[in-house]
Amino acid sequence: MKTATRELTAALLPAALFALLLAAAAAVLAATMSASERSVAWALLEPRLALLVMLWLVSALAAGAALRQAWLHFGAAPGRLAEAVQVLINTEAPPRLHSSGSAGSRALAVAVNTLVLQRNSLREGIASQVAQASRGIEQERNRLAALMAELTQSVVVCNLDGRILLFNARARLQFRALAASSTGGAETAGVAVFDAIGLGRSIYAVLDRRLVAHAMEAVQQRLQRGAPHPAAQFVTGTQSGQLLRVQMTPVKAPDADAQTPLNGFVLMLDNITRDLAEDTARDRLLHGLTEGHRGSLGTLQAAAELLEEPDLDAATRERFAGVIRDEIAAMSRRLNEAAALGLQSLKTRWPLEDMLGADFVAAAARRIQSQNGARVIATEVDAQLWLKVDSYTLIQALLHLSGRLADEYGVRRVQLRLALAPAVAGAAGDKAQLDLVWAMQALSTETVTAWESEPIQSGEDSSPLTVRDVLERHGGTLWFERARIRQEAFFRLLLPLAAAAVPMEAAAVTPHDSRPEFYDFDLFAHPATGHPLADRPLADISYTVFDTETTGLQPSAGDEIIQIGATRVVAGKLRRQECFEQLVDPQRPLSAAGITIHGIAPAQLRGQPLIQAVLPAFHAYAQDTVLVAHNAAFDMRFLQLKEAATGMVFDQPVLDTLLLSAVVHPQQDSHSLEAIAERLGVTVLGRHTALGDAMVTAEVFVQLLPLLQAMGIHTLGQALAASRQTYLARVSY
Repeated sequence: MKTATRELTAALLPAALFALLLAAAAAVLAATMSASERSVAWALLEPRLALLVMLWLVSALAAGAALRQAWLHFGAAPGRLAEAVQVLINTEAPPRLHSSGSAGSRALAVAVNTLVLQRNSLREGIASQVAQASRGIEQERNRLAALMAELTQSVVVCNLDGRILLFNARARLQFRALAASSTGGAETAGVAVFDAIGLGRSIYAVLDRRLVAHAMEAVQQRLQRGAPHPAAQFVTGTQSGQLLRVQMTPVKAPDADAQTPLNGFVLMLDNITRDLAEDTARDRLLHGLTEGHRGSLGTLQAAAELLEEPDLDAATRERFAGVIRDEIAAMSRRLNEAAALGLQSLKTRWPLEDMLGADFVAAAARRIQSQNGARVIATEVDAQLWLKVDSYTLIQALLHLSGRLADEYGVRRVQLRLALAPAVAGAAGDKAQLDLVWAMQALSTETVTAWESEPIQSGEDSSPLTVRDVLERHGGTLWFERARIRQEAFFRLLLPLAAAAVPMEAAAVTPHDSRPEFYDFDLFAHPATGHPLADRPLADISYTVFDTETTGLQPSAGDEIIQIGATRVVAGKLRRQECFEQLVDPQRPLSAAGITIHGIAPAQLRGQPLIQAVLPAFHAYAQDTVLVAHNAAFDMRFLQLKEAATGMVFDQPVLDTLLLSAVVHPQQDSHSLEAIAERLGVTVLGRHTALGDAMVTAEVFVQLLPLLQAMGIHTLGQALAASRQTYLARVSY
């Protein structure tokens, strides 16, 4: 039954009952009259019959409306109060019960509010004591989070079911880069590249389950043989053609026994694609050098033997001499190539580290100011550049140069600039340029050469290395320039950039609000997912909570999606860091009414990817999860209509917070997202943006889970069955 039909029935039923009562009373009155009295009454009433019927209907409707309002005000008030009390019992919503019923109901609401305030006060006291007792544990957790965030090696911790419990920033960036390359550079096409891993997600979405299982079997065998630190290693390829070397070590259960000695495993990953390519190139060159020299030596030997013949004519002798010269030149060329490769290999084997350029400049500025007493300005620094440097020796070189400027020319004010070096001869720039700048002073070429070639001296510290040695180890160069227009001079150092995937880390590792949530050891306690999804507890399921913004409200009439936003709920917790948000070009005009609601202007959508590119990315993001939305029938209809065009079928179960609210609060008049959020104490932010609505829906869903459990709805199958029984489940689009 649709909502409008139900409301009309609820309004007319009391009126019909009152009309029947009036009709019954008239029938009883007529039955008690004599025939003459009925004749007289009929004579009096017949001319006024239409008026009497109208009065009868109006009175019935008025009385019915009054009865219904009285019931809603007084009769249904205890039910609404009970639903609100259930919210206070099972959630952390603030006590704000407002009963519009009788005096008793209002007094009861005041009493419940008082009790809830007392309970909250007791909870705060207990929480304070628990926090004080567990402060040491929390410090350890924070140290672990800080350590994992700063590790330069990719680390992922999983339970035995392959669910990710912990990962660090490097692992997230590595898998994000792999996801981008496997989609053929999705970022360049305008589609946001989402994190391929996340808390509660399966590692088997990234790694082959069979390889992981084989490594785990090897670890368990070594553990049974008594190995104190068992480990296993394997190499696997990715969809993007990259090679990963994975080392697995076990996580022993705290209450380990012979049957269940482990409750998880640690994976440490290295991308060895570049190392393998370098080894392959080196082996290819060595093979070419060996085979080429073998052929050249054979040719030289044959030519030398023929030249020993006494009867050779001059022309033939000259031809053989040319052959010898050519072979010697070829051997020299191959040797030079091998020497160059060996030199490059020596440089790359020097322990250079990936370092954010802004951090390096800040460290150099502090050292120059403290040691040389110079004032250092570092304003023109590209914050997105990552360098591959030996920061200690490079800072020593800068100290040496700035010290010479201060001692010999009195320069007490310098500037450090860092930018991407411009491309040369059409090639992409692969270097960064670091400038040490000062107000113009005349320096001769001989002076610059001397400073560059002498041993580094910084204060009382000295080094056998020269500035030239340091730069050669970095594969860089240094030169001196004068900028007469700006009245300045500077040393320019060309330095190598870090790997291409690292610059993404600038935004990813330093979020705007807080440290990213990279671990949740509560997931160790979650059981394996061998049983059917419908029978699994709601708290053990991973959810993708999503929302769409559209050009209109009629998907079957041609309206299109213009934005998709989503977040995840894992183990009953909202994972704010793991989001998906993407604008979509609908290739059709937007209505003015729609723009006022979602605030997305047509100019924002021009150049955005089409739905054919966005839905596959969202499908990959939502795989292996249950979908959740508010008024899910609306959003799912848009997705279903795009199945044929995109080939993406969203066939996983869907939960609707609109229907779940009707299950939990059947007495409430409104189940809009704002009304539900107000009842559950959820703050509404970012309304009518896809990601904002998805966040609010996720918070509402998390608050609804304990209310469903209090009603005896524990599994996904029970929640779906209860949702289908509500009157709102019949709404369709």
